[in-house]
Amino acid sequence: MPDILIISEGPVRKIRINRPEKKNALTLAMYESMAAAIEDSATEANVRCLLISGTHDVFCAGNDLNDFVAMARGGALGAPIVRFLHALACCEKPLVAAVSGAAVGVGTTMLLHCDQVIASDTATLLTPFVSLGLLPEAGSSLLAPRLMGHARAFSLLVMGKSLSAEEAKAAGIVTAVVPAAELDAQSLAVAREIAALPPESVASARRLMRGSVEEIVARIDEEVDAFKTRLASPEAQKALAAFLTRKR
Repeated sequence: MPDILIISEGPVRKIRINRPEKKNALTLAMYESMAAAIEDSATEANVRCLLISGTHDVFCAGNDLNDFVAMARGGALGAPIVRFLHALACCEKPLVAAVSGAAVGVGTTMLLHCDQVIASDTATLLTPFVSLGLLPEAGSSLLAPRLMGHARAFSLLVMGKSLSAEEAKAAGIVTAVVPAAELDAQSLAVAREIAALPPESVASARRLMRGSVEEIVARIDEEVDAFKTRLASPEAQKALAAFLTRKR
C-alpha cells in the first residue's frame, strides 16, 4: 500500500499519511506525493477542500531519519521538502487536518497552514528543532508568533515544549478536540461543510484572511537557507550524532 493515500470523497480530497510502521515519518518521495496532490487541486474545480490526516495512532513523526541524516551530511534540505512547503503556503483550496497521536516537527508546523485542525484527545504537538541544533521551518517562525504570541511560540519552537491537544486548542492551533474514535468522521464532516460553501466566496475570504502569500513563501525560503547552514554546523552534527546514538 502506498505511503501516501490520495482518496476523493465527493468534493473532499483526502491526503492520508500511511506509513505507521515508521510512525508516519516523511520520506522525500512522500513529500513529492503530498505536494503534487495539493498542487493538482488548484486546477480541479471538483475539489473544494483538502483533508490531511495520518493513521489511528500517529499523525506524523516528522522527517524520515535516514533522509534526515543524509541531508545533514550533505548540508542541504531536499527539494521535495521545499516543494511541499511552498505548496502548503500557496494552496488555494481550504485545508483541514485530522491529528491523532504525535505530530512532531513538520507534523506540527504544517498545521499552521491549515484553516481547521481537528485533533483527537490523544494528540501531542512537538517541535524539537533547536535541541537538534536546527531551527523551525515551514514558515513557522512567522506564523506561530502571529497565532500564539511570541512567548508561547518561543516555548514551542525554541524550547521544544510539547502541547497536548487541549493546550494546542488554547493556543489557537487546534480548532476542536474530539474522542479518537470520532476523529475521522468529525474531520470529514468539517471538510464537507466547507466544501458545501460557495467556492469563489470561500477563496476570496480565505485569501484576505491569510494575508500575503509572498511574505510566507519568502519566510519559508529564508528558513530553508538558514536550515542548510545549521545542518552543516558542528553544533547540529554533534546533536544529531547524539540523537542517533540514543535511537540505536
